[in-house]
Amino acid sequence: MSEIELTLDGVDPRDLYGEKNSKINILKNAFPGVTITSRGQKIKIKGDSKKTQHVKRMIESMIKFAKSGRHLSNHEVTDLVTGNQIHDVSEDNVSDSGNGNAIVHGRNGRAIKAKTRNQKKMVELSETNDVLFATGPAGTGKTYTAVALAVRALKNKLVRKIILTRPAVEAGENLGFLPGDLKDKIDPYLRPLYDALDDMFPPDKLNYFMTNRVIEVAPLAFMRGRTLDNAFIILDEAQNATSLQIKMFLTRLGPSAKCIITGDMSQVDLPRNQKSGLAQAIKLLQNIDGIANLQLTADDVVRHRLVKQIILRYDSYEEIKDAEKSKHK
Repeated sequence: MSEIELTLDGVDPRDLYGEKNSKINILKNAFPGVTITSRGQKIKIKGDSKKTQHVKRMIESMIKFAKSGRHLSNHEVTDLVTGNQIHDVSEDNVSDSGNGNAIVHGRNGRAIKAKTRNQKKMVELSETNDVLFATGPAGTGKTYTAVALAVRALKNKLVRKIILTRPAVEAGENLGFLPGDLKDKIDPYLRPLYDALDDMFPPDKLNYFMTNRVIEVAPLAFMRGRTLDNAFIILDEAQNATSLQIKMFLTRLGPSAKCIITGDMSQVDLPRNQKSGLAQAIKLLQNIDGIANLQLTADDVVRHRLVKQIILRYDSYEEIKDAEKSKHK
């Protein structure tokens, strides 16, 4: 048995413990054999020597993260416990001078980083290729990382504008005739792109860029007939684009354009008589210099800790169904 006492220095205990000790409870649930007691500026850790040292290192990482001025969320603590972000909150990366791995700095100077191995690979492939297909399940940060890369390119004056587009396809629901003008009708389809942008620009600056068309968010159909140059272009939810639509989109690229295409083949919302063009495009365009393909997995999920388990269960179910179909053939 071992007992360790930590004293918080320069950190508000409320930021570290969370509402109703929610962040400390995440650690307690992850290490049921370790007793963690938090009172004021003191934290006591008691239990097996090896496990108490492990918990001590995690709490020290949480303290360093909080001291860096960034918000320590329950999600960050969960990532730390599951090992997804252990390197991002280590001493080397969380100190005041440790933001070298940031893709870009968002609102309030928050460093936006690639959190998983494949997200880091996505950053690397985007830097060395003009077209990148990034596919994988929900919650793997495909869109968010792509938008961060586009914002970085704009801030570094590598491009003059950002164009974000996705097919306006209903996700299994009949939304009917939406009220309002054209913008009001299409904005719900584009909301995830706006949400990512909201994280990266203050409202006034984002509004300025949108008004002056430095940043453009539009449905895929609006790309027809255009030449997109000096721009960083993201086609999101590409699994809901047909082969003709993806071909149309890719042939819009100008000489100085850069492009990321994201999608999740397990969430195709096209009508039954239409096939997704994403898988075909990836297959047809492989082994072309300047075009890269990256497959993200459940290990890259950065949403709620249960999302990874949900994805794995659905994947197992689909594998069983496929195996049963093969037997009947």
